[in-house]
Amino acid sequence: MSIKLVAVDIDGTLLNNQKEITPQVFEAVQEAKAAGVKIVIATGRPIAGVEQLLAELKLNQEGNYVITFNGGLVQDTATGQELIKETLSYEDYLDLEFLSRKLQVHMHAITKDGIYTANRDIGKYTIYESNLVNMPVFYRTPEEMADKEIVKVMFIDEPDILDAAIAKLPAELQEKYTLVKSAPFYLEVVKKSVHKGAAVLHLAEKLGLSIEETMAIGDEENDRAMLEVVGNPVVMENGREELKKIAKYITKSNDESGVAHAIREWVLK
Repeated sequence: MSIKLVAVDIDGTLLNNQKEITPQVFEAVQEAKAAGVKIVIATGRPIAGVEQLLAELKLNQEGNYVITFNGGLVQDTATGQELIKETLSYEDYLDLEFLSRKLQVHMHAITKDGIYTANRDIGKYTIYESNLVNMPVFYRTPEEMADKEIVKVMFIDEPDILDAAIAKLPAELQEKYTLVKSAPFYLEVVKKSVHKGAAVLHLAEKLGLSIEETMAIGDEENDRAMLEVVGNPVVMENGREELKKIAKYITKSNDESGVAHAIREWVLK
């Protein structure tokens, strides 16, 4: 049975280490589109951090979809129509903000429109995230956050500080939220029901596709959920060794246009 939907992570997967889409990846995506295959970017980034890539790959046209916030938001790229939107409550935000202060780790919350932090000393990784995803940063006190639709909270700090904080997280946090370490300096927190896997399954169902007709390509821990649910999980050569154990295929590295190799070898042949 041929593959009709390919969910692709961005950093370390779609992009090379210079944060570029190689000509080989661009051409393979266009060939897949021409063959009727849905290429769906699936990322932890907000939509503002994906729009340029969607335009570059011509995935912002009618009939295309994107998964952002690690599955917290799924939408039509041409119209912006939301298929899934899962947000954290204000009470969730208050609990997580209090915990960040208790653990002495920087934190910010992200909506569709911006990054919000209650840290007067704004963390350098908040600024890094702002530049990476092309979103503004706002300083707001916790009391000023009551009306915000927060899709994701991130604990962000130097890797040793963040790891020390993670070691002290209460056990019930794992039961209440989905926690994903997407980089050495990022711990992402979303609703328990939110992950890339659930978003990919929802989209496949909407498109009338079977599990066997789905593929996911990733490299990091926040890709695990979608790799575990698709029929054809592909892990990058530069991906985590733990993820390679669940892969059906191992493709080339992101610097060797591994996404293009995967599409040509296991989708278009």
